[in-house]
Amino acid sequence: MKINLLAIDDEPLALRVIAAHAQKIPFLNLVGTTTNPVEGLLRVQQGGVDVVLLDVQMPAMTGFQFLQILHGRCPVILTTAYPEYALEGYEYAIADYLLKPISFERFLKAVQRVQAPLAASLPAVDEPVAPSPAPALAGHIFIKTDNRLVKVNHADIHYIEGGKEYATVVTSTGNILTLTSLLKLAESLPAPQFLRIHKSYIVALDKIEVILVTK
Repeated sequence: MKINLLAIDDEPLALRVIAAHAQKIPFLNLVGTTTNPVEGLLRVQQGGVDVVLLDVQMPAMTGFQFLQILHGRCPVILTTAYPEYALEGYEYAIADYLLKPISFERFLKAVQRVQAPLAASLPAVDEPVAPSPAPALAGHIFIKTDNRLVKVNHADIHYIEGGKEYATVVTSTGNILTLTSLLKLAESLPAPQFLRIHKSYIVALDKIEVILVTK
């Protein structure tokens, strides 16, 4: 039985090392590597990922922010060059913690640690497995604009852009200007459907169609 592994690290060299290690392990199937944690989160939500190998320090989103959004959807093995992150990592019930540079022996031990519990929970090889659909955006939010509250369905929100004194909610039917802070809006929207990717932007993950990857 193969275990599907997704590796997320902003260092291409680290991903090449992980890919080389994964090729040597018969029960491991590397389904993808990415330097963009947002792209990785979308990949997990699409289904077909059993284990995530996750770097801690990344510019777009830290490993701990990723863990908060992932909310235990699948086992995670953290990778980093800094041992001081280990204690915080285990507060998120991570499966293991790998220090860079990652040796093959330590990598093998980490994936073996998740092999047994995953094998017990995964269906047999001859059973067809349909990808898990992304969670539907049910519910709504009331947004204050002028002297009234406007009801906006979660499914209609594309993204929210924050300004110094206001925020613009971009929806399927138009833009809504509000004096509500971006922080308060972020607290009112459900995770993992919505993600604050920048100090000025909140995005609906199901509305993302293209992710630019810088080299």
